[in-house]
Amino acid sequence: MVVGAGLAGVRSVEALRAHGFGGAITLIGEEPHRPYDRPPLSKAVLLGEIDSTVVDSDLGALAVDHRPGVAAKGLRAGVLETTEGELAYDALVIATGASPIRLRGEGPQHVLRTIDDALGLRALLRQGRRVAVVGAGWIGAEVATAARRAGCEVTVVEAAECPLAAALGPVGAHTAPWYERAGIDLRTGAMVASVDLGGLTLVDGSTVEADVVVTGVGVRPSVDWLAGSGIELDDGVVTDEHLRTALPGVVAVGDCAAWWSRRYGRRLRVEHWDTALNSPEVAAATLLGGPGEGAVYDPVPYFWSEQFGHMVQYAGHHAGARLVMRGDPVGTRWSACWVTDGGTLAAVLAVNLPRDLMQGRRLIEGGQHLDVDRLADPAVALRDCTAV
Repeated sequence: MVVGAGLAGVRSVEALRAHGFGGAITLIGEEPHRPYDRPPLSKAVLLGEIDSTVVDSDLGALAVDHRPGVAAKGLRAGVLETTEGELAYDALVIATGASPIRLRGEGPQHVLRTIDDALGLRALLRQGRRVAVVGAGWIGAEVATAARRAGCEVTVVEAAECPLAAALGPVGAHTAPWYERAGIDLRTGAMVASVDLGGLTLVDGSTVEADVVVTGVGVRPSVDWLAGSGIELDDGVVTDEHLRTALPGVVAVGDCAAWWSRRYGRRLRVEHWDTALNSPEVAAATLLGGPGEGAVYDPVPYFWSEQFGHMVQYAGHHAGARLVMRGDPVGTRWSACWVTDGGTLAAVLAVNLPRDLMQGRRLIEGGQHLDVDRLADPAVALRDCTAV
């Protein structure tokens, strides 16, 4: 049984078949669509370049019983409770993803999580429309990019002191000029009190007039249906490094899984495409491999964003690491590295520098010690910054 028919769900089905499982597989999903990719929703779909992001997977060839429009309601050992009744299972994959956080208020607010969200929002982005985007994170920046390209008047309201503060800390401040150059009114340090008819009311009493309000302030793991199941929940479904949950025969993958990382010595939950793509391989091996050490999920987290004409890529996890800048962030090509106390690379951010991202990711995977002086010199390739 696979619960959640997004990318993580369909990849779980593929991985189970690839590992030789020939038994029955049921794939249920709350949305009425075939499985599809989410990253293009805030990029190519919102920009009007494509209308569909259906995953290239032959459900018929996979011999899977796909049941769209069916939601999970509860779980107990061996039984999944759904909106269509109870379903028995021998093993189960939790792939229910995450749901957007909404703000208080009586006014209409749009979020961007599903293909229907993206197509509905795209229809509203028209020349001269006033669009207020709440949140200058990854999604907020991409929505603002699309709205501006459509000719909208865009205001972005961010509670933190700079864009991408939650993801990048102070480094996010280097992206603030991008908003100004794009003709966007960026308001940082501004908290929203409510979404109202005709716009926003901020905590300081000021207002932002808008025809369209888009909320991009983060997501919560879609795990409420697991309450009382015996599965530990803590900012997602708690798993070990093999993606096993506390309930025998149940694993978790994708946005909802909070797994233990050997590499970083902490629990991680990463809400990005790379996790949905790759975690199912380990989950399938765990379900089918029996007792023992088994496959370990310990990736270098990776994600990317396209905003205001910049390709922004990030790999790793930088909490507690020391920042080393490479290049001048006033320019269009620069990167930032975070180095651990032990002298290894914890994370890398690359702006229009895919080579730095690729080489940095390999350094993180390899755990080589670095020469920080060379690392700070953008003329030196990252691969050549290892300590002698």
